[in-house]
Parts: sequence; C-alpha cells; structure tokens
Amino acid sequence: MSHIKALKCRECGTEFPPIKIYACEKCFGPLDAVYDLQSIELTHTSFKNRRRTLWRYEELLPLSKKTKVVDLGAGFTTLHNCDNLAEKIGVKKLYVKDDTVNPTGSFKDRPATVAVSKALEFGYKAVGCPSTGNLAAATAAHASKARLPCYVFVPSNTEPNKILQAAIYGAKIIAVNGTYDEANRLAAQAADEYDWALVNINLRSYYVEGSKTLSFEICEQLVWRAPENIVIPMGSGALLCAISRGLAQFRDLDLIGETKTRIIGAQPQGCSPISSAFKSKMDDVIPVETPSTIAKSLAIGDPGDGIYALKTIRESGGFADYATDEEIIEGIKLLAKTEGIFTEPAGGVTIAVLKKLVESGQIPRDEEVVCCITGSGFKSSDTLLKTMPKPVEIRPSIEELRRII
Repeated sequence: MSHIKALKCRECGTEFPPIKIYACEKCFGPLDAVYDLQSIELTHTSFKNRRRTLWRYEELLPLSKKTKVVDLGAGFTTLHNCDNLAEKIGVKKLYVKDDTVNPTGSFKDRPATVAVSKALEFGYKAVGCPSTGNLAAATAAHASKARLPCYVFVPSNTEPNKILQAAIYGAKIIAVNGTYDEANRLAAQAADEYDWALVNINLRSYYVEGSKTLSFEICEQLVWRAPENIVIPMGSGALLCAISRGLAQFRDLDLIGETKTRIIGAQPQGCSPISSAFKSKMDDVIPVETPSTIAKSLAIGDPGDGIYALKTIRESGGFADYATDEEIIEGIKLLAKTEGIFTEPAGGVTIAVLKKLVESGQIPRDEEVVCCITGSGFKSSDTLLKTMPKPVEIRPSIEELRRII
C-alpha cells in the first residue's frame, strides 16, 4: 500500500527504518517519513475512481496494511471559490479550503485517521493525545471506530464544547491545570509509562503525514497546479511544514509543475512566537510562557516545529503575521457574512492576517490566494457567544417589526 522506506532526521540526516521511533537516536531531532518516489507511478487519471477521502493518496501515506485503515471520511473537503470575500479584501482570486466539514469538524481528522490506523498496525492497545480540543475530538472519534481506549490531555481552560465532543466518543478526559505545553509534557510521560500511542508524540512522524493531504487536494482541485499563495494558521507549525512537504512531493512526482507558492503563516498576537520571530528577522523562536488569546487551538507557546516553519516560510518567499483578538472576531464575521462559512478563531486569524498582508502590499492584489480554514465555529461557540449582540426582542405585531427594521 505505502511506499515509505525510512524515517529521516531533519537535523543530522540519519535514517531509520519506519518502526516505533519518534526521535533521532543520535541527536534527538524530529524524524520525517521518506518515500521511495521512484517506485510510485501516479498520473492525473490514477485518482479518477478513487474514494473521496484523503486515503485516495495512499501511496504517499505511511501505512502498509489496508486492513488497518480507520476511515471516517476525512479529507477531500471543499475548495470554495470566494468571489465575495475576494472583493471585500481586494484580491484577484481567493479560495477557501474548508476543513470545517471533516467528520469531527476540523483538519485534525487528517492526522488522526493516519495515526490511529498506524497505532493499529503497530499493535498498540490504547491511543491518546495532548490537545487544545480539536485533536482530542478527532483522536477520540477514530479510536472509537478502531475499538481502542483513548486518553486525552487538555488544558483545564479548553472550551467545554471541545471536551464534550471528545467525551461523547468515549475518551477519558484528563484536564491539566496548566498550559498546553504542560499538558503535552505530562502526556509524553504517560506515553512512556503506559506504552500508549500518543498520536502527536510517539507517533508524530506518521501522524503529521495526514496533514499534508491538504496540499494534495488543493492542487487536484485547482486542476493539477499549486496556488500562488497559501495562508495557514500556525500553532506548533507542523501543518505549515506538512503542506509545504506535500507540494514538493506532488512536484517530484510530476503531478504538478514547478512550485512557486508563497507559504504564509498566521498566528494570534497573544501567542505568536513564530510570527514574531519572522517579523523581528530572528532565527530563534522564543517561547511564549503564558499564551493569551481567544484562538485557543493555536495557543501553543513552545511550538515544536517553530524553527522549521520559520525556515519554510522564508525559503518560499512568504510571510508571517499575527492578529489581535478583535481582528480575529472581525475575520470570523467577514468570512461568515460574505461566504456563509462559520470558522473557529483559528480561521479568523487566517482571514485577518490575509487582510493585513493585502493592505500592506505584501500579498499583491493581482495574485491568487488559498486560505486554510481548519475548524468549525461551533467548536468555539462559548467564546464567540460572548462577542455577539443579544437578539432584539419584540411583541408579535407588524408595528413592532416595522420599528426595528
């Protein structure tokens, strides 16, 4: 099924077989999946009759046994042609990649379906994750389908809706009185203690491969070409790196032409270590000790892929910026009012940063842009309700109605 041949260290280049390993044994650097692209024969027509989920790209995913695939239908989400929003923001062509319609309402279904499938293949008896909410729901849903126990570690201030969703799927919720980074450290200890498959920790090299399918789909939906610009929300930075890696793989397989896509990262101002490093022309990403933002799904103060995301952005000729809470809310409303798409705050960050970069001239108005909207607004309804005006209440008469119209 898969053509994965090794896991390669990003830092020292050492290669390991694709086994239960998640950090380089020589330098502790992160490991990326490497595929034998020479053995993969794909053309545009190869995908004609394949299932409309991310598993249509099975040759470029790290699973060996089809029988272990846990598929709830994640992927192949809509790429909206957003003429109304393009006109408001002032760009020639704007698309929104809408991952709000994934099975649990966010892009996290992509890495979750791959990681839980790999956990089955490796023979793990339980799965789990540290999460700010979206991955908790996605992992729990796929774990229930796989008949595996699931343990999720969330900061205690995570939105109740997100905790409820994971709990409904049967997960054991462990609310950590601290930040996401503290929940992450505890989860890593639990993975070692109990031999659990913590999808974004000890299965991370396989897990992140699900995210790159966003770029595969975008290229296919744009009739086999890469976009000029793509705006991506950043928490850990892993999604941005995965999307860039996906574009390169499609290019190397001659499924698209040469890629000149500018990779653009977007963060909330209250937790923007990667964007701040870019704007300050720094090579180091300084952690944010206490994140403060309504975009809780991006509130990762010490981003694991931060320096790699920074490098990816710069090498592509792209940009990184941040948005205030007020700008995030306006971005949510703007997308909803122009295109009928309801996003969580992470998507508001993406729209707000796009607007800023167009107004500053960093994204030319005569170019095409794809915005990644990674989660549904219903995920954060508790937070968003606080920003909305109360409904106007009237008596049931036409005179009353005329008074307010």
